[in-house]
Amino acid sequence: MDKYKIKISNLDYNFNSDELDFETTKELSAIDEEIIGQNRAASSLDFGMRVNKKGYNIFMAGESGTGKSTYAENMAEEKAAEMDQPKDILYVFNFSEPEIPRVMRVPAGMGNELKNDMDKIVEELQEEIPRAFEGEEYEKERKEILNEYQPKSNKLMQEFESSAKERGFLLQNTSQGLVPVPIDEDGEPISREDFQEMDEDKKEEIRNESQKIQNEISQVMREIRSIKEKAQDELSALEKKIGISIVQPIICHLKNQYEDCEEIVDYLEEVQEDIVDNIDRFRNENDKKQQNPFMAMQQDDDGSFFVRYQINIFVNNNKTEGAPVIYEKNPTYYNLFGKIEGKSQFGTITTNFTMIKSGSLHQANGGFLVVHAKDLLTSPFCWDTLKRALINQEITVENIGEQYRSVPIITLKPEAVELDLKIIMIGSPYIYYLLYNYDEEFSELFKIKADFDTEMKRNKENISKFADFISSVINRAELKEFSAEAVAEMINFSSRLTGDREKLSTKFNEIIEILFESDVWADSYDEEVVSASSVKKAIDEKEMRSNLLEEKIQEQIDRDHLLLDVSGQEVGQINGLSVYQAGNYSFGRPARITARSYLGKEGVINIEREAKMSGRIHSKGVMILTGYLGGKYAQDAPLSLTASIAFEQSYGGVDGDSATCAEVVALLSSLSATPIRQDIAITGSMNQKGVVQPIGGVNEKIEGFFKVCKSKGLTGEQGVIIPKRNLDNLMLDQEVIEAVDQGKFNLYSIEKIDQALEIMLDTEAEKIHTAVKEKLAEYAEFDTEDYDEENKTNSDNSENEDN
Repeated sequence: MDKYKIKISNLDYNFNSDELDFETTKELSAIDEEIIGQNRAASSLDFGMRVNKKGYNIFMAGESGTGKSTYAENMAEEKAAEMDQPKDILYVFNFSEPEIPRVMRVPAGMGNELKNDMDKIVEELQEEIPRAFEGEEYEKERKEILNEYQPKSNKLMQEFESSAKERGFLLQNTSQGLVPVPIDEDGEPISREDFQEMDEDKKEEIRNESQKIQNEISQVMREIRSIKEKAQDELSALEKKIGISIVQPIICHLKNQYEDCEEIVDYLEEVQEDIVDNIDRFRNENDKKQQNPFMAMQQDDDGSFFVRYQINIFVNNNKTEGAPVIYEKNPTYYNLFGKIEGKSQFGTITTNFTMIKSGSLHQANGGFLVVHAKDLLTSPFCWDTLKRALINQEITVENIGEQYRSVPIITLKPEAVELDLKIIMIGSPYIYYLLYNYDEEFSELFKIKADFDTEMKRNKENISKFADFISSVINRAELKEFSAEAVAEMINFSSRLTGDREKLSTKFNEIIEILFESDVWADSYDEEVVSASSVKKAIDEKEMRSNLLEEKIQEQIDRDHLLLDVSGQEVGQINGLSVYQAGNYSFGRPARITARSYLGKEGVINIEREAKMSGRIHSKGVMILTGYLGGKYAQDAPLSLTASIAFEQSYGGVDGDSATCAEVVALLSSLSATPIRQDIAITGSMNQKGVVQPIGGVNEKIEGFFKVCKSKGLTGEQGVIIPKRNLDNLMLDQEVIEAVDQGKFNLYSIEKIDQALEIMLDTEAEKIHTAVKEKLAEYAEFDTEDYDEENKTNSDNSENEDN
């Protein structure tokens, strides 16, 4: 068996601090903007940044803590610094369709200038226009117009009144308008009594004449109205002329100021036309405020008529250097896509174009938006809206759920904003493949995948970068400097995280936690420079805070509540090894596996599967075991066997195939009646041909059995069998290594199941196989006799029936 023992030289994985070319991290340079060990992801991200085509958004896939978010932000900012500064995005009043506010894009910083200038000219016009209409020149021209048209209407009315009087009628104003009233010879209106006393011919004559005059009144009033309309037109033309004389120079000055921006010039022309068309608003605004202060207050609160001349700076890029980089940490619908706000006033809710607010998608326009996939997908309406925006390359601000409001907001439909940005979405590989397989549009919108690995090679280059990374964390977090020995201990810890001595972990979050905690322990030891012992203490204490479940299980073993032998021999009973996961902490513990074999044809029964406590992988492992038995022992005769395999005192689910080797050994022990050593535990997967395959959690499993043996007393005979292909994964606790070195504990590596049989059963494998074949032949013989007896009984029954 010694030939299968693992040499102590194969267990040393500790990094020697002498290989580092510094004494403390103070001598190192920080790498804040670089990420280490992610060449594939860095190359993908760099390529994605350079492709400026539709659909080339980036999905950064990887486990949490691998530095995706930090690297994405740094890369985006680096690329954005080389790009052009995007324009400001403004919303302005649409004079032709007020419910559809217009979008304007102007050079960065010009939005603020235009807003201030528009506020100034409106204020100026509110003073200048009323003053112009109070001047002598306006009053003079106004009187001239009135003097020209008033006599015409007066003369027309006087002539008509004279004509009516000559015909015996007087024109009188009533609530129904101007009506003819008959008069007598003295020019006095005829009373009703006098009219009744007249003969019928006279009455009829007066009635007919009155009707004619009534018809003529309508004609005269139309002529007078026409004269007044002409006068009003001339007055309006006069007011417009005066308005233009005041507005045009001011607007013209602004147009000259913004002549390089055609969009602003066109807008100013519309403003000028609208102000002239609404000149009365500027003339009468002060009068309205004086006449009805309450109404003036209401107008000021909800945005008076003059709000239409304001500028809504929707996205202000005045202070943006290069392209914008927005990291949206709370991607709700409104945070991403903006909203139209409302104002409650006098029991109603109102809004206008100045209350249109931008979202991070608008703010990132022309640059980059970094967002986490999980947050985005769990926020209602966000994913579908984002896809629609990327497909159409435009985004419209619209509120959601307006139909559910008890008081609806006045509807605005702002013009859509053209969208030109790159989305960097961060998420797990699971989310990526979920979207890729079930959302047909995802692959068209996110053509670049940047895969972040959880490990990197433990070579000289990466070790140097790893040390530089530690230095950058120390500088950023203002920690104590680390000694070379402490850095070496951190390198060992990083390898331990990967479960591979040839690798370093890229789960930098967990590494940073140990750096922080080591700094605290160094303080308690009054160390000026963090030592290796402080790092070890931080690691041990972190483990202690999480290993309550491990201690409880150990306590159950110590009190013999969980039955487990670490000495002696038993038939059909073996110590397998399991890994328990408690949050971010995993540990190994032995598990008793038993096998019983007896006559029958049911084959191997997996008790866990029958009790519905077996996972799919464990069930597969038992089926592989059955395949091995058939291939090994049933080439010449059918396999006549019933056997049951169980994890004893297991009350939770069982999964994984790392117990396959243990189950085979236990079953062959039961069949051959050969006892198994209880002082050795085994872990390993196996294929149908008996080849042992590597498993996970090898360090935790070995350490778990070692702790049990230590608590019950080390004998020097105890040990663990592991697959030979797991040798590179051995990064054991120093206590275990020392125990192996001192001969108190043993480790074995195997490549085939026969080697496990020789170690565990302390017998040559061929002898075990021979004993098993004999037992199976015995079972088969009993099966044949039962079959012959059954056939004979059936034959006798048949003859009796014939008789």
